[in-house]
Amino acid sequence: MKGHLKERSPGHWAIILDINDPQTGKRRRKWHSFKGTKKEARLECSRLITEMAAGAYVEHDQKSLNEFLDTWERDWAATNVSPKTAERYSQLLKLHIRPTLGAKPMQAIRAQDLNALYTSLRDRLAPRTVGHVHRLLHLVFGHATKWGNIKRNIVGLVDAPKVPPTEAPVLQLTEIPQMFDAVRGRGYSLYPIAVVALGTGMRRGELLALKWKDCDLDGAKLRVEQSLEQTRKSGLRFKEPKSKRGRRTISLSLAVVAELRKHWAAQQEQRLSLGLGGSPPDGLVFADWDGSPFAPDRLSDNFADTMEAAGLPHVTLHTLRHTHASQLIRSGVDILTVSRRLGHATATVTLNVYGHLITTEDKAAEITQAMLTNAGVAQ
Repeated sequence: MKGHLKERSPGHWAIILDINDPQTGKRRRKWHSFKGTKKEARLECSRLITEMAAGAYVEHDQKSLNEFLDTWERDWAATNVSPKTAERYSQLLKLHIRPTLGAKPMQAIRAQDLNALYTSLRDRLAPRTVGHVHRLLHLVFGHATKWGNIKRNIVGLVDAPKVPPTEAPVLQLTEIPQMFDAVRGRGYSLYPIAVVALGTGMRRGELLALKWKDCDLDGAKLRVEQSLEQTRKSGLRFKEPKSKRGRRTISLSLAVVAELRKHWAAQQEQRLSLGLGGSPPDGLVFADWDGSPFAPDRLSDNFADTMEAAGLPHVTLHTLRHTHASQLIRSGVDILTVSRRLGHATATVTLNVYGHLITTEDKAAEITQAMLTNAGVAQ
């Protein structure tokens, strides 16, 4: 591999590299423009030759970020993440990234462009959403670096937007009876869903994918095997749990078992009245009138409307999951047990969300006092 210089005008150089094309095996030339002294141009020529020899050379590319994103969404996101995650990525790109950075050549985007983007987003978005934008850009530029479109992931040079810690919203003890009164007697089994959600901490999609064959009511246990996901493009689909820990067995209280038995009887009565026959073992516990899956978004809307009418607009189905976890922690259940019950990937996730609820400082002092007293230290 060789290179030489050609002066176009004073201080302006053409760096011409003679290389072998790895695809055709033929010799061809690459031209690079450079501004500076002849000595600086020679150093730049040597640098480019070294990069090519080491396989670290990235050819100058005027492709815009939008063009790269079109390829990335089609060829990577569509096949490597769940449809729901791909949909969320697409929305973040469309609303918050493409309008500001999309038209710029990807190689021309600098750290200051990202800082300016985050500053503008902070004025209209929650800090957590700005954090999502940063992590998505880091993923995208990481792939562009790995695939040879750019030399380095410049997103790594930018500090991640700070997300202030927030406490998971939970129901107050006085609000729980109010919530149950609101859902009792409402359409589509809102009451048994609320009982199971509050009694197990299951996610919305897990509740709607639960099958009777996964419920051992005599043994007071149920098994989470899958989740129901809803996207605009793909509609409804059953999928694996969010993590390996997501597939789990949850022990049930007597109240939850009793409510599931009542729901089973009511479901059979309804199906027989409609001429559908009894529910099969693999039938859904919480299904639409004909046994088909019930759309998660539709359930959330029904629950939200009910809470709004009851004067509890801040309560969502996910609030019941948070309330379940908070009550366990406040009652002294260890964090690993809570994490496994919730199906978190690691106990660290549980600590990050609910760690503020752990209040064992007084107990620690009592244990220390006993230790020192036994050692003969004066009280």
